[in-house]
Amino acid sequence: MKRLWLLFSQTATVLLAVYFVVATLKPQWLGPTTSLTGAVALIEAPAPVPGTVPVGSFRVAAQSASAAVVSINTSKARRRGGNGNDPWFRFFFGDQGGEAQAGLGSGVIVSPSGYILTNNHVVEDADEIEVILNDTRRAMAKVIGTDPDSDLAVLKIELDRLPTIVLGNSDNLQVGDQVLAIGNPFGVGQTVTSGIVSALGRNQLGINTFENFIQTDAAINPGNSGGALVDTSGNLLGINTAIYSRSGGSMGIGFAIPVSTARQVLDGIVKDGRVTRGWIGVEPNDLSPELAETFDVKAQQGVVITGVLQNGPAAAAGIRPGDVIVKIEEKPVPDVTQLLAQVAALKPGTAARFTVERKNQPLEISVVPGVRPRPRPGPQ
Repeated sequence: MKRLWLLFSQTATVLLAVYFVVATLKPQWLGPTTSLTGAVALIEAPAPVPGTVPVGSFRVAAQSASAAVVSINTSKARRRGGNGNDPWFRFFFGDQGGEAQAGLGSGVIVSPSGYILTNNHVVEDADEIEVILNDTRRAMAKVIGTDPDSDLAVLKIELDRLPTIVLGNSDNLQVGDQVLAIGNPFGVGQTVTSGIVSALGRNQLGINTFENFIQTDAAINPGNSGGALVDTSGNLLGINTAIYSRSGGSMGIGFAIPVSTARQVLDGIVKDGRVTRGWIGVEPNDLSPELAETFDVKAQQGVVITGVLQNGPAAAAGIRPGDVIVKIEEKPVPDVTQLLAQVAALKPGTAARFTVERKNQPLEISVVPGVRPRPRPGPQ
């Protein structure tokens, strides 16, 4: 009996020792049960294989594009009024000069030589422009040129080993495509948000002279202006420009300038110092029932011309008030926005064929567009 008890106690001791060893080194062998120490055994996911990307992740696109998106800090020197330098004026009325102003925005490096695309309103009237790269490097930027009509500007920095973004094809975009917005909202640091293309060809928003916006619900906030809208491969599709908001923050309605437009502006500014657009010198209006009655027009679509600039390209070609422009180079002209865009795309000095209805009779008129005048600066 004594020998049996000794054998039992030795066996129990060995089993207990084995249990503690297994519980310590391989607790998963025991299943999801509570250990003797009171700790809960948890089931953990296996470690991911190095180099794999989770399903549905935009990691690769974000990493690819983020390196080329920069933060832009601007400053405007303190301005004095007309009498601000008069000591007697300052003695009686105090210092009327405004405080120095700081601005915040984003930009996209599009060339290894240091060219950066951003919004004109980000750098407008700035005295100093500092660019901060995602790798924390900083550089002062020079304005190469601006295009207020499209709200785009081109900057240049002098740094080595610059990351650049790959230009995508915004003409292939469709509503519902997934996109990412990258920028520096509210100055918190570079941020990536995701969404879809909500609409294409948005215009008549009163933001720019030439409007053909990509609308997205990817969150865009103050500070994102000039940043990148990219596809799921990290290719640039647009320059984030504006939001519709009642609170100052994102409400899911943001607008970006297509990269096709941005590229034209970039090429024009870098090559010629400015963007050259066609111009014919007319005052157009959308064809409303009231204007149709006034000018005795029976056309169902087109743009009615209510004024023609004397000695301008349209006047020289024979276009008159009351004419309805229906097509330009066989492309329909449904409204004023499309007329402006199509005329702007014409090459100055090269004749273009306009289809016009005059007194309800179709006419083909050859118009040689001129160069669109630069917008006059507003009052200072």
